Amino acid sequence: MLYCSNTILGLLAASSLCSSVPSYSSPTSLQPRASCSGNTATTRSQWCDFSIDTDYTTDAPDTGVTREYWLELTDVTVAPDGVSRSAMAVNGSIPGPTLFADWGDTVVVHVTNSLTTSQNGTSIHFHGIRQNYTNPNDGVSAITQCPTAPGDSTTYTWKAVQYGSTWYHSHFALQAWEGVFGGIVINGPATADYDEDLGIMFLNDWSHQTADELYVEAETSGPPTLDNGLINGTNIFGSDGDADQTGYRFNMSFTEESSYRLRLVNGAIDSHFKFSIDNHTLTVIASDLAPIEPYTTTVLDIGMGQRYDIIITADQADTADSFWLRAIPQSACSDNSNADNIRGIIYYGDTLSTPTTTGYTYTDSCADETQSQTVTPYISQSVSSAQWNDLEAATVGFNSAGLFKWYLNSTTMLVDWADPTLLQVYNDSATDFSSAESVFALDTANQWIYFVIETTLAVPHPIHLHGHDFYVLAQGSGTYSASTTLQTTNPPRRDTAMLPASGFLVLSFVTDNPGVWLMHCHIGWHTAEGFAVQFVERAGEIAALVDGSGLADGCAAWESFADGEGVVQEDSGI
Repeated sequence: MLYCSNTILGLLAASSLCSSVPSYSSPTSLQPRASCSGNTATTRSQWCDFSIDTDYTTDAPDTGVTREYWLELTDVTVAPDGVSRSAMAVNGSIPGPTLFADWGDTVVVHVTNSLTTSQNGTSIHFHGIRQNYTNPNDGVSAITQCPTAPGDSTTYTWKAVQYGSTWYHSHFALQAWEGVFGGIVINGPATADYDEDLGIMFLNDWSHQTADELYVEAETSGPPTLDNGLINGTNIFGSDGDADQTGYRFNMSFTEESSYRLRLVNGAIDSHFKFSIDNHTLTVIASDLAPIEPYTTTVLDIGMGQRYDIIITADQADTADSFWLRAIPQSACSDNSNADNIRGIIYYGDTLSTPTTTGYTYTDSCADETQSQTVTPYISQSVSSAQWNDLEAATVGFNSAGLFKWYLNSTTMLVDWADPTLLQVYNDSATDFSSAESVFALDTANQWIYFVIETTLAVPHPIHLHGHDFYVLAQGSGTYSASTTLQTTNPPRRDTAMLPASGFLVLSFVTDNPGVWLMHCHIGWHTAEGFAVQFVERAGEIAALVDGSGLADGCAAWESFADGEGVVQEDSGI
């Protein structure tokens, strides 16, 4: 068996060789600035003059600090499990570098598209970041911008009014699952104490073909089977003990009786994971970018696009020296050829060895943690009665060309890269979207929106909303009805929640953020196949937020490139 010493704050280089994994002098604990020195291992609830009790939905520090990052997207050849294939990387690595900020900082990210593959525009979306009054920086091709053409750059600027763990990824075609993604850590208070912050851990599914190659199968015959899964960018391929096994396992050393914060991100294209560490209990302290009342579990459900912050206490040295860390794709909604061997190793001390520990029992399912009623927001809020509501039925079928498409109320979303919705609204705030059934106009400020999605199909969907946290009022099996009980007193709050298989999801949010916002299924195939809608929120206020000349210039550059390369857009492309 092959191992590679790999700190969780490190990155997988564009190489399969262990010796080529770069060494980073990242601190063992992510430290805030000196002005926030009150945040220590025994006082994690404190943060400068703020604390975990501060209502982050209405109040946030203003640090006056700007964190500036430069990201370059390139074509690479990688072998994260020892099998070589082409991919795309951010600053030469998959995952890309983690962006760090403190609660209240301004974040500036310069993105250069150096991809050479024909027809590859790009954009970068900051998943879960509210973009409060900064809608043009949401980074969604055909929605808030034209794609950034090869050779060009785009700068995104936003304020860290939330804190916690999330990620950035391309929102152009399937690039997020070709390798264009990385973590975001916004330092702030926490609902439980811990000794060390280990940073982001990505859970990904992986194929030895590119996502673009697999999309042909997804569009004609349904979701393809993935070859493998990765833990923070690495894994083995092949059975243990086989001479032809390739790759390296992720591993990490713990110090006995220390406690560790781990920030989990499911960056998969089509895999719902159950995460666990043998013999250890997980204390969950945040879901997406929402701090929650801590609860404990041994097996954690994490859907595509979701994040959980957990604390692990290294208190099992008397049971074993090393333990399997497991990311198990659920067969109820995921197909993976290496499902039983997506594992890393946690060990105590200095000696790495192969674990002999046994995993926890679980029921194969694609349920949401939210459905267990254990995910309780720390900052208690209540939801008012609906002032606007809509019911959308999710279905799937073949279009006239014989390709799979997803539909909401018989409409599959198809957008034009060269004519983003934001530019349409900027040019005419009275643009009529009434004939576009995948666009909803929300014109009234501070209105409570109730949105219901239901499906009769035995397929769950992670539903992600841009520009807002939302409140999960109900999730269940069967058909939604007016008699369905809604949880309006401190319901779970997050930005990605599961629409249950053959069931319904009721979510709510407030129209407090003008802009054009996408809501979509975070399964990569389904987004491309049209499972998405847009909300045009407070159209009359949007133009004041937009740099019209900059948006138009970006679109002109894209159109020039697309015309010169003969780019043909065949699907939704987001």
